[in-house]
This record gives sequence, structure tokens and C-alpha cells, in this order.
Amino acid sequence: MFISTHNMKPSALFSTLSLCLFLFLFLSLPPPSLAARCNPNDKEALLQIKKSLNNPTHLAAWKPNTNCCNWNGIICNPATNRVATLQLDSGNLSGQIPPAVGNLPFLENLFVLNLSNLTGHIPSTVAKLSHLTFLAISHTSISGRIPSFLSQLKNLTYINLSYNQLTGSIPASLSQLTQLTAIDLGGNKLTGKIPSSFGEFTGAVPDLYLSQNKLSGTIPKSMGYLNYSAIYLANNMLEGEVTPLFGKNKTLRFVHLGSNKFRFDMSKVELPVTLFLLDLSHNGITGSLPASFASPNLMNLNVSYNRLCGQIPAGGNLQVFEPSAYLPNRCLCGAPLPACK
Repeated sequence: MFISTHNMKPSALFSTLSLCLFLFLFLSLPPPSLAARCNPNDKEALLQIKKSLNNPTHLAAWKPNTNCCNWNGIICNPATNRVATLQLDSGNLSGQIPPAVGNLPFLENLFVLNLSNLTGHIPSTVAKLSHLTFLAISHTSISGRIPSFLSQLKNLTYINLSYNQLTGSIPASLSQLTQLTAIDLGGNKLTGKIPSSFGEFTGAVPDLYLSQNKLSGTIPKSMGYLNYSAIYLANNMLEGEVTPLFGKNKTLRFVHLGSNKFRFDMSKVELPVTLFLLDLSHNGITGSLPASFASPNLMNLNVSYNRLCGQIPAGGNLQVFEPSAYLPNRCLCGAPLPACK
């Protein structure tokens, strides 16, 4: 019953969300005879984007004498005739993200996905997209810092910049985005600390995906004041305590903190009953497993490669998980491990 979460890639969640959103919007389009006519200014911007990408064959159908609302990767809002979605996610596209994307003033969804030959930085013209709600630039070779101007895009609900070559620190100003429901910055080369402002979101508390970076320092105590649902921080260089994240009154569901340098006493942790997944593997955690681990809702657990001791509590799914969920540790015992002496 144990499902290892050590190699989970949370960006897959955003890829699925991106695809689902795209399909929903696509299937919601009116028949071709009723399709919106492309705004001339939007068409000019799209043709400039095509030119900047060296006129790839994948965009051969983007022709000046055709309706750009019918072009592949484009969805227009039929009420306004303006381009609402731009999706570049296939073909052998190379070069940089064209600055002309900023000339689509009514763009709501920008998807740039799975383009390993795409390099350069996130263009500053993205700051002009005041209607943008969904930004997904993932699995490319773009580099540079995460631009602080993203905090100007007050309508953003999703940010997915996962699996690129981004460096530098995480902008503290992202906490100013009150509509955010998820931030995925995993799989980059980010350094520095998690901003303390991530305990100061004034709107929705976003799901947080920061795994597979080079983040260091401790988890801000301020994050313990908020009620996160998902926190993925695996494969970094984080240290110290994590106990403020937990508590019986929290609504945490997914926590992956594996492969860090956390040191704390597990016996002081009280898990919320809502918790579904918990991975604390490959740290330096001491103490024993408290009784709250026996929650029937906990379906995925991995506390392997720590310094835990004592008897595994009875109840919930703790006796059903594979022994590999608990090994090696200093002296854990009891089912599914050998009986305590």
C-alpha cells in the first residue's frame, strides 16, 4: 500500500491543470462559422512572435490572410475578439520567448511548455499583461532570475516556472498576489532562503512547490501562521525545525520535505487529520512517531533514513505501509518492522 513519493514531480500537477484548462477552453469555443474574428493588433503581435521564433514549421498555419482565432495554440474570447490564450508547447521551437507576447493586452493564459531549445530570460514585456491569470513556463532552458515584476500581475492565480534553469532567490513580492492558488518553482537552481513573506499571504494561501532547487536556511516561522494545503520542499538544503507547519487544527494534505537537513524531535509533531501524504525521508529527524500518525486519512508515508526510535503507533495505515517506509532508522520497532524488545 506504500507509495514512494521520493521522486514525485509536482510539476506534473500543473501540466495536467494546463492541459485540462486548455481542453476546457477549446471545447467551449463556438463552431468555426461563429468563431471570433481576430483583432488586427493581436494578429500583428502573433505574426511578430512567429517571426521572432524564426518562422517554425509548427506555426506554418499562422498566415496573415487567415483568422488568427483559428490558429493552433490560440484561443480568442468570442465576446471581445481578443486573444485570450497563447499556448506554445510542441514543435522544435528555438530562440527566446518573444517580447511581442506583451503586445497581447487581453491575454489571460500563457503556456510555454516542453521546449528544451527555448533559452534566454522571461521578457520584461510580460509585465504588460495585466489580465494574465495563468502563467506556465515549464520544462524549457530559460535562465536568469525570477522577475520581481510578476507581483504587478494582480490577477495571477497560477504561476508555474518549474523545470527550467532559473537562478537567484525567490522574490518576496510574490506574496502580494492575493489571487494565487499555487506557485510551482521546482526543478530549477534557485538559491537563498524561502522568503518570510510566504507567511504573509493576505488572500488565498497557495500550494507551494519548491522541490529540487538549492534553497538553504530554515523554514520561516511565519509560514506556521498560515494554513497551507500542500508544501513540497524536497531535495534542497533546508535545515532546522518544521513543527510550526503542523498542528491538529491545520488542513494540510500534502507535505514532502525529503532530502534536506532538517533536525527536530518528531515526538513533538501533531499531524492534522486531513494529512494524506507525508514524506520526511533523508533528514536527521529524531524522537518517536506520535500517536497522531495513526490517522486513517494518511495514505502515503515515508520517514526512512532518519534517526527515529521507539514503537510505531498502532492504527490507521501505519501497519500496512511497506517496511521501506520506516527503514533505516535508529531503533524503530513494531509492525510492519520486527517487534520491539
